[in-house]
Amino acid sequence: MATRKPKGAVSVESYRGFLRLRWRLHGERYTISLGLPDDAINQQIAAQKAHTIKMDILSGNFDSTLKKYRADNRPGKTISAVKLFQHFIQYKAKQVQPRTLEKYHGLVSWLDEFYGDRPASAKNTEEFIHWLLENLEAVTAKERLGLLNACWEWGMKESLVSENPWQELKVRLKPKQMPKPFTLSEVKTIIQAFRDHSRCQHYADYVQFKFETGCRTGEANGLRWRHLNHDFSVAWFGEAHTHRQFKDTKTGKARDFKLADSTVAMLKQRSAEASSSDALVFPAPKGGAIDEGNFAEREWTTILEVCDITYLRPYYTRHTFISHCLERGMNPVNVAQMTGHNVKTLFERYAGLIQSTPKAPALFS
Repeated sequence: MATRKPKGAVSVESYRGFLRLRWRLHGERYTISLGLPDDAINQQIAAQKAHTIKMDILSGNFDSTLKKYRADNRPGKTISAVKLFQHFIQYKAKQVQPRTLEKYHGLVSWLDEFYGDRPASAKNTEEFIHWLLENLEAVTAKERLGLLNACWEWGMKESLVSENPWQELKVRLKPKQMPKPFTLSEVKTIIQAFRDHSRCQHYADYVQFKFETGCRTGEANGLRWRHLNHDFSVAWFGEAHTHRQFKDTKTGKARDFKLADSTVAMLKQRSAEASSSDALVFPAPKGGAIDEGNFAEREWTTILEVCDITYLRPYYTRHTFISHCLERGMNPVNVAQMTGHNVKTLFERYAGLIQSTPKAPALFS
């Protein structure tokens, strides 16, 4: 028979490298994150805090609001902005891709240059963002502000800071009109040009697939034969290859995509070349995954020049697919589901193409 913990028992635990206290009282569970890294000195501090809680329980002076016990446990001054973000990086290290983590380390450098060993407060955060905007593009500064906001929210949960001074700050981006998509005639011309060009014809099926599915480049690059069903009519997008590594899709979510008849026919013909179910559907000429940068600079640029078509990045195969789907009156929610797009973003970027968008009546003509 399991023995019950004595009344007032408070355990010290290590959680994600930081110390926390846990106990039960009157059938209710309590947890306090101390915001202290798990080391010998902080273990002693945590033990003292646990003893205080235990004595208050036994003497009938327990503070059920926990305010008394959430007081700052850290010795010395408030944690610096740099130290806090370094702790946040340790927390996120196992959750994000290495390339994404590079952005976190880059932001530490900016914080260190601006703050040194000072903490971030509501008095200086706006100045820091203005300074970032002087050195970075607005879209990049906005992304970095998102990381700062996430860091301080996490810091509050871990009792490392008491407030989030970034919460109310915003970076405004200037409205940017998206380029027009390729026309249907241009799409056909581009695909045929790839088939006719001796150096670029290896990529003809790949380009057709991208135009006919609107998938992200990394999703096409990471597609394997086992990601297709038995008759090649459905593709599963759940793995991507980008920046020279295989990983999850951009959103971290997988989706099934029912393919057009022309895409199915192309894949059936191509399947004769498949060496195994794990092989890539669209490998590079010498094997391995296609390098999106090299493809864009060499083959893609070459074909658009041959066709005398205004240059748009390979990404615009996706933009073209979405645009033409909406122009034909497809339900925007269905288009978002097919392409793995965020529905809100789809409405914001393609509002002018959505047929349900109200049109001003000809009142005075």
